[in-house]
Amino acid sequence: MDAETPLLWVLRDTLGVLGPKYGCGIGACGACTVHLDGRAVRSCMFQVRRVGEAKVVTIEGVGATEAGKRVQNAWAALDVAQCGYCQAGQIMSAVALIAKTPKPTDADIDASMNGNICRCATYTRIRAAIKRATDQPQEA
Repeated sequence: MDAETPLLWVLRDTLGVLGPKYGCGIGACGACTVHLDGRAVRSCMFQVRRVGEAKVVTIEGVGATEAGKRVQNAWAALDVAQCGYCQAGQIMSAVALIAKTPKPTDADIDASMNGNICRCATYTRIRAAIKRATDQPQEA
């Protein structure tokens, strides 16, 4: 394997981890988002050589964390996913946000989720799920 290979292709093609999705290939859509030592990164643009000793977590493992479990439960409770293609990346970005900012404001949510594109436009449900996962009032 070439050290310049994007992490996404190592995950999907070499390891068979299919949760991170290929969306745009330029890090703009967020479908490929994974955690690298808890930080959300776009795996389609992240060269495997840069991983080093860092811990990589994908949607398959994020539910093992308290924040991940809360976000996944909120997503399911509010029926956030429509087509579902982008949702792994959305959840990974939301979990990273909550781990860093346990009670995010709307501005925090906007900044953290910026760049995670949902073609089905479930943004209102995504925000509500993040609020639910952090025990904050949700807008009606």
